[in-house]
Amino acid sequence: ENALQKTSAPSSTRSNDGFIAPNKQSLSSFAKLMKKLQEIHPEASRSKIVDALLEVRKNNNCTLSGMSLSSIVERTSVIL
Repeated sequence: ENALQKTSAPSSTRSNDGFIAPNKQSLSSFAKLMKKLQEIHPEASRSKIVDALLEVRKNNNCTLSGMSLSSIVERTSVIL
């Protein structure tokens, strides 16, 4: 039993390491996007901005991937 526990721990750690890096990158992009939109639209609440972003995503085949930051900002601003 001890041998099994020892072999599962490193495997779990490796998968977590691979999982964390993309999330940090995604959060960074999201944070930049939110900061930019909050600067342009100080009157809009965070939840209104998120709702507008979700609408942009919905109108773009349910993804923001492949869109430039400026394009996302522009489309979100139209909605806001």
